[in-house]
Amino acid sequence: MRVALTRMVAAGDLDRDRGVYRLSPRLIARQQRQDEAISPALRPWDGRWSMRIVTVPADAATRAATRAELTELRYAELREGVWLRPDNLDVTGSDALLTRTTSFSSVPGGDENELISRLFDPAGWCAEGFALLDAAGRADGMAERFEVAAATVRHILHDPLLPVELLPADWPGRRLRDSYATFKAEFSRFAVDVLVD
Repeated sequence: MRVALTRMVAAGDLDRDRGVYRLSPRLIARQQRQDEAISPALRPWDGRWSMRIVTVPADAATRAATRAELTELRYAELREGVWLRPDNLDVTGSDALLTRTTSFSSVPGGDENELISRLFDPAGWCAEGFALLDAAGRADGMAERFEVAAATVRHILHDPLLPVELLPADWPGRRLRDSYATFKAEFSRFAVDVLVD
């Protein structure tokens, strides 16, 4: 146990203060992102898109941080510095992002399905999602189910959270979330049993 705690402190997952261990702010933020991805707050979609254009020059590290934040907010890059997504999420971003970008509301011309395919690759996301559902159905034993559940959460974190009007008919998002919820309940019971024993 001591070795595991020491490694978690070294990795930045835990903070230690006078013998008391707490989750680090980084890990708390990651858990919050996971919780939001599992139960996303979507708005009805009116056909408009949110566009953010990077308008302030920056060094390479700041550009990388901007790209990472926009990706985390489920935007996709149309071309360098131009980021889009259907406007069905309440997203704001950090003060740094708001300073570096200018926001627009827009309606793209042309084939919206082609644009969705190019920006978000829903077919690829579906294929991996169905593979994870299949793996969850075949997983035997808690360790294997835990690995599949962890992969499922990582995949859900990359769900573009598109409006239902733009999703393929067989979108596995809800089934993946249900699969993870089932495992989480099972793992909670397993952990209680282990601790009680």
